Amino acid sequence: MKKIAFSQGLRYGVGGLLLLLLLGAGVLYSYQDKIINLFVAEANQHLKTKVQVGHISLSLLRKFPDLAITLKNVTITESFTNSKAPLAQAEQLYFTFNVWDVLRGQYRVQEMFLEEGNVAIKFLPDGTGNYQVFTPDTTQTQNKPFAFELKKITVRNVALTYADQRRQQYFNLKNQQVQATLQVSNKTIEVAATGQTHLQTIRIEGDDYFQDKQVGVQTKLVVDRVNRTVQISSGEVAVGPARYQVAGNVSYAGPTNLNIRFAGKNTNVQSLLALLPPKFSRVLGEYQSEGRIYFNGTVQGITSGKANPRVLVRFGCRQATFYHPASQQKLEDLNLQGEFSNGPQQNNQTSTIQLNNIRGKLKNRPFTGGVLYRNLQDPFLQVKLKGTLDVAHALELFPNDNLSRGGGEVTVDIALAGKLQAFQSQQGYGQVSSSGEINLKNAAFQVKNYPLRFRQLHGNFIFRKSDLAVSDFTGKLGSSDFLINGYFKNVLGWLFLTKQRLLVEADFTSRFLNFDELLREDKPIRSTTISNKRPGANPAYQLAISPYLGFDVKTTVDRVQFRRFTGKNLTGILRLNNRVISSPGLALQTTGGQFAIQGLLDGRQPNNLQVTTLTTVNQLKLDSLFYVFENFGQQFLVQRHLRGTLTATVHSDLYFNRHLNPLTDRMEAEIKARIQNGQLINFEPMQKLAPFIPKRELANLQFSELSNTFWIQDRTVFIPEMEVRSNASRVSVIGVQGTHTFDQQLDYRFRVPLRNKNARVTDETGNLLVSNGPNIFLRLKGSENNYKIALDKQRVKTKIAQDLQREKQEYKEVRQPDKKGTSPKTSAPQPNQDEYFDF
Repeated sequence: MKKIAFSQGLRYGVGGLLLLLLLGAGVLYSYQDKIINLFVAEANQHLKTKVQVGHISLSLLRKFPDLAITLKNVTITESFTNSKAPLAQAEQLYFTFNVWDVLRGQYRVQEMFLEEGNVAIKFLPDGTGNYQVFTPDTTQTQNKPFAFELKKITVRNVALTYADQRRQQYFNLKNQQVQATLQVSNKTIEVAATGQTHLQTIRIEGDDYFQDKQVGVQTKLVVDRVNRTVQISSGEVAVGPARYQVAGNVSYAGPTNLNIRFAGKNTNVQSLLALLPPKFSRVLGEYQSEGRIYFNGTVQGITSGKANPRVLVRFGCRQATFYHPASQQKLEDLNLQGEFSNGPQQNNQTSTIQLNNIRGKLKNRPFTGGVLYRNLQDPFLQVKLKGTLDVAHALELFPNDNLSRGGGEVTVDIALAGKLQAFQSQQGYGQVSSSGEINLKNAAFQVKNYPLRFRQLHGNFIFRKSDLAVSDFTGKLGSSDFLINGYFKNVLGWLFLTKQRLLVEADFTSRFLNFDELLREDKPIRSTTISNKRPGANPAYQLAISPYLGFDVKTTVDRVQFRRFTGKNLTGILRLNNRVISSPGLALQTTGGQFAIQGLLDGRQPNNLQVTTLTTVNQLKLDSLFYVFENFGQQFLVQRHLRGTLTATVHSDLYFNRHLNPLTDRMEAEIKARIQNGQLINFEPMQKLAPFIPKRELANLQFSELSNTFWIQDRTVFIPEMEVRSNASRVSVIGVQGTHTFDQQLDYRFRVPLRNKNARVTDETGNLLVSNGPNIFLRLKGSENNYKIALDKQRVKTKIAQDLQREKQEYKEVRQPDKKGTSPKTSAPQPNQDEYFDF
């Protein structure tokens, strides 16, 4: 029996549906043109602006079981005079009728659907809106054949923008699915709305609130058409699990007057931060919370182009836990009371944010504090903090983009206050108030993009205005160590603001500085410079000078190291200003002698570092010097060939890229050098002189002193002619000159005197002063590994021409008569036939 009853009900239902479809089809066929004409006529009576419609039709199936007038590609022009900008655009706009009303001749539009479109509402500075597109209906709808009696509005996928130039406000949202029901009477309109919307932003005076949030809306309100008020009996906005409840009333009889109350339910850190602009929420946006967090507030007063309502928001937490989800480190037992107010003048200048009675624990270490942020337009900041922090725990709980891998303890007891602009300039120092101190105990941390870790940090730091007095700040960085005493000026601005300069005036002491580590990058680079090593992967160095750091430091270092260079007892002054490092004088001991330098390093072009120096070296061991500087990038004359001590003065302009590779094509230098007690040991080119000098003497050619001035330019070392007075029995004075390029191309010229005892001139002790005997001129040319020594024919020709010219002049002088009129005895000059040789 039940099966039979069900089957009969199904047949009746299907039959009723078919009857309704047939009835609707009949109505559609019979009344289509009439309904559309009545709709257009009624709409035109109430429209004040131009409306464009791509297509209009009547449909039964679009919004079944009701009849629907369908408008496609609708554009409604805004109401500003002479404006052609659209107020609203929609792909589909539906107005529905009840089929039974149509049969009775009552054409009442009771529901509207707006789909796939956008609405742009604007207010000019004078308060004029662009939405005045309808004229009011003053006639009675009962006697009219066609009337709008909307009871329900549905909006789907419609973007809404609201721009108010008077209040500097801008809203941008997209209604995904919102439904509103209306109950309209002569005195009131009751509205109930529910749905979902995506809120892109609410911008007020340049600050963005509720950015990119999915929001649920549910509200009930009553519009009093007579007294022009809106009573919000209940309203709720949902952002995630949080609910913001709203109630109150709005009066619009004159200037809009608000009296709104709101409160949070199921709120947490994220829901509170969602209300704030990114400049306040960005730092804490990733954090989560547990425990009781409360939130409530009021908005009261007139809102207009000249006035804002008073906004007061109270929030806080009790015994809450605050943690970062990535590290799971917690700030526990947190209590605070917070308040935001836009102040007595209801604007950014009188707005304040306060966090009072902050108490909590970090890894069972208690702390207290308070924060005041006043005047959002010209911010004033006041902070108090007292407690002991575990560095590792603090860095995990509050990750820092520039610091990681912490350890040790920091004891803090500080208070600071001042305008943020005061931190930015020296003139503002007096406006910043700070006091208290920080103590480090075995602290450690690592700086981003730097391979070495600061560790074993100890020290005391006392705040004075915006400066920091540093006492006994010690620590290690790699194998290097340091001790600093002095002042860090503008440290507060440097810490809390961007692009602020930190000025350091201090004494710097170290037992050891390892610049191999301090300047090394994480990854090696391919060598592009001349080196005594084969091409390959060399350590990558980088020198980067911050434009926001300056210092004037008195330096004392026991030992320094860079590659093969080692020095000790470094003393002097170093200064940094505007990315230029300079020194009036640095001195140290190295390779058995003294080394002094003054000059500057210009780092304003990071990939074109210029080093201009005056360097003085005294009694440096020559073989050690060549070893330390890796034979100056050549393999022709190396440390094993040399002995002696060097005293020199060097004026140089050197250039390097950011990896400290030399830019050799721009280097220039003048070197005034003196070598004492020198030895040239087993130097292969000298062995080529064996036909003229005993080979045993060439194996260790000794000279008491050698002086000359060398130049470096265009990637070439220029060696002017000089005389090397050696211990060789047959060749005591050798002339040398030539060039040596950075590509290891050699061009040396030698003047080797042949033995001629009658042509030697000595001093009283027997030391040779000059040799006027015959010479042989030789030339060494080629590369380091492929060179030849041969007769210097060009120089021979030049010498012959010079000698002939000199002899000719001497002959003329001999032929001239003396004062007594007698002529001296003459004879034709004869050149020395054995002066020039070839072999």
